[in-house]
Amino acid sequence: MTGRKNNVIHGTAAPLRGRFVNTGNGPTFQAIDIGHPEYVAMIEPDTAFWSLIQRESLTDCLSEGDLLKSYAKKSKQFAKEIDSLRFGLKPSAVYFNPTERCNMNCTYCYIPEKMRRHGEHMTKKKLFAALDILKRYFHKTLPKDSMPQIIFHGAEPLLNREAVFAGIKEYEDDFLFGVQTNATLLDDKAVEFLKSHHVSIGISLDAPTARIADRTRKNWDGQGIFKQVVAAMERLKGYESWSVICTVTGSNLRHLSKLVDFFHEKEVPTCLMNILRCTLPPSRSLKPSDAEAARYFLAALDRTYELYEQTGRRLPVGNFANILLAIIAPAARRLMCDISPCGGGRCFFALAPNGGMFPCSEFIGLDHFQSGNLFTDDISTILQSEPFRLVTDRKVEDIEPCRHCAIRHFCGAPCPAEAFEMNGGMNKTGAFCEFYEEQVRYAFRVIADGKVDAYLWDGWDKGMKTTFNINKD
Repeated sequence: MTGRKNNVIHGTAAPLRGRFVNTGNGPTFQAIDIGHPEYVAMIEPDTAFWSLIQRESLTDCLSEGDLLKSYAKKSKQFAKEIDSLRFGLKPSAVYFNPTERCNMNCTYCYIPEKMRRHGEHMTKKKLFAALDILKRYFHKTLPKDSMPQIIFHGAEPLLNREAVFAGIKEYEDDFLFGVQTNATLLDDKAVEFLKSHHVSIGISLDAPTARIADRTRKNWDGQGIFKQVVAAMERLKGYESWSVICTVTGSNLRHLSKLVDFFHEKEVPTCLMNILRCTLPPSRSLKPSDAEAARYFLAALDRTYELYEQTGRRLPVGNFANILLAIIAPAARRLMCDISPCGGGRCFFALAPNGGMFPCSEFIGLDHFQSGNLFTDDISTILQSEPFRLVTDRKVEDIEPCRHCAIRHFCGAPCPAEAFEMNGGMNKTGAFCEFYEEQVRYAFRVIADGKVDAYLWDGWDKGMKTTFNINKD
């Protein structure tokens, strides 16, 4: 071995032909260990292209084999598809807060306490005016055959029930409606109305017993609401368009597998087990470690599979199913939190009761992210404003260590509100990097073992087509 010499040889630069992996203009593939005994994942991070490779074949894969030749033929198409998904979508949904108030004082709520205690309702007249403005806007921006979504969100939207229900009835031919509620006000009449108008209903429950669930979800008098939520679940049985959101915190994560059993018993069609958002300081006291959160969350996913094998009935965990779809069918994602830029201000926006517009509900209460008012300003102008651009311009390519990460387009470094408030800037990671990483590894194991259908909704692949098959392309 010789040392470096100072001799300089002049000549033409070597052409960057891209003949080989990871050199010149060739594809940049990264191999990641997915914790599977037979397979590793080979990922081209820029396009989110991937393949599962048998461990003993990894070296051969890095040479000029069939995989690389086939990828080269369609690499431009893959790049165009991921670019369109990230930058080509238009808003098609609104998280519509018809009130600032809530009858609950949940420990981890992202809406400031003052607003939830003393905030304002949107009047019925203003709610109709808002829906009319949104109807005209979406009529101009969306294809004629598409229906925009309005999700009445909160705080607690059913505190303003009369106005909300009147809006649903008046505009049901113009929007797909949903309601996200804490379920305390879902009495028989409310459930019957929402069912009859085909409204999707999301409710919240964090544990299978009152002792655990009521630790963090209490009303202003300090009383838990577990029994009320369970009563609402009984009323919703048999209705296809309802779901339950569980917020995963340090208080309940050890009970997630039992919660899966409980949801399955109650015939919940689908659920979400969303990791805690640490946007505001009170929620951070409940933050679990990444390793602990991943351990119990993945155990809960295992339990959904066990129940599927025993009964033939699925219980999709929506946030994990979305990451699974991000890998196998990116354009089929139903949620836009785990992609960069995220959906805030890009695929949807949030509306406050006074007409203030925010990139996402997570920003409501952060005044510096309000940009304009639905009743006085042009929506298109608001979407291009500086507060919105802070969110829509946030890309994993600008974030360390995300820019080097092989799975960056399956995770997206969520959440911008959390990153900004907790870690000091848009170009920072959120609170749970390694937790998302473990989900992606688990998803690849699910794919390797041929178990995908068990974790997704019935008919998830309807209308889809295969764009790449190494055995045919």
